[in-house]
Amino acid sequence: MHRSEMVAGDGRSQSFAARLKSEWHMGDRSRLAQLLILVLLVAAAAMFAASIMTGAADASLGNVLRWLLGMEGAEQALSVRDRIIILDIRLPRAVLGMLVGASLAVSGAVMQGLFRNPLADPGLVGVSSGASLGAVLLIVLGSSFFGPLFAIFGFYALPVAAFCGGLITTLLLYKIATRSGQTSVATMLLAGIALGALAGAVTGVLIFMADDKQLRDLTFWGLGSLAGANWMKILSAGPIILVSLAVVPFLARGLNALTLGEAAAFHMGIPVQRLKNIAIVSVAASTGASVAVSGGIGFVGIVVPHVLRMLIGPDHRYLLPASALLGGTLLIFADMIARTIVPPAELPIGIITAFAGAPFFLWILLRGRAHMGL
Repeated sequence: MHRSEMVAGDGRSQSFAARLKSEWHMGDRSRLAQLLILVLLVAAAAMFAASIMTGAADASLGNVLRWLLGMEGAEQALSVRDRIIILDIRLPRAVLGMLVGASLAVSGAVMQGLFRNPLADPGLVGVSSGASLGAVLLIVLGSSFFGPLFAIFGFYALPVAAFCGGLITTLLLYKIATRSGQTSVATMLLAGIALGALAGAVTGVLIFMADDKQLRDLTFWGLGSLAGANWMKILSAGPIILVSLAVVPFLARGLNALTLGEAAAFHMGIPVQRLKNIAIVSVAASTGASVAVSGGIGFVGIVVPHVLRMLIGPDHRYLLPASALLGGTLLIFADMIARTIVPPAELPIGIITAFAGAPFFLWILLRGRAHMGL
């Protein structure tokens, strides 16, 4: 009986795999997408736990959970030093990594859907550079020119400034790259390079004007890092990122319709202009908040959505939540590598993502250049 149940179980699993394969060939990947999202959810939880446990302090997952939940005997399971390391360093770092990774990946997926090409990404097309410029402007000239901004927004002033920089860059990029309802990928890339270079030049002038204290703060934006993660930064950027991530799923139907073109989407009843406005503001807000607390971390927004699109297709109902989970998981994994590969020093996380993302971007470019007019 036991053996027959095992055989029946194998048959059921084989039939499920066969159904997935059949649906794949027919173009219906919804079941595979749902399964992948479940797998990514488990992987994200596992990577989050691994990030909390990884480091010089010896703390098992069981002891950490017992302490966080206030269970009996937890105080003796962890030393005071280990508790401080976990609560004030590792936990906020893991939370910030999940938020920033999800933000960058979802922003990339939204931009690729909005521009209808796989090369759109906040880092590549200058949006991150614009957000960095907004943050650097506030750091260098804040006391002289932006005193009212600090008075109104308090510790939210830096994410707001980065959001404004990212929003202006995104609007300029969309205006330049779109003509008669059609977006040119070549124009978008060239305009993004130009806008990013211009933002970098202005940032360089501001760095030249900065004093020693400001220079120490500005090094945070050089290559991107989660080293300065703390609960205050999460409180300043987290709500902005979470609101943006909560809004984006409601754009999924419109982004799916946009794949057929703006005219077709309009005739399908999609309010195209409102969709574009909400998408642009969401991308600018989440990218700006992410840059404000982690610096410029590139390639997450282009690699994650593209990999998922190859696996589960372009349906944004599944692509957006899957991008959030995979983006956060990969950024936490990259952060773990960055802080363990050259101990006791810490490698900037932007170097890790560039090593992984740049070859992948070149592969995308070479693979699709015949279809993108490049």
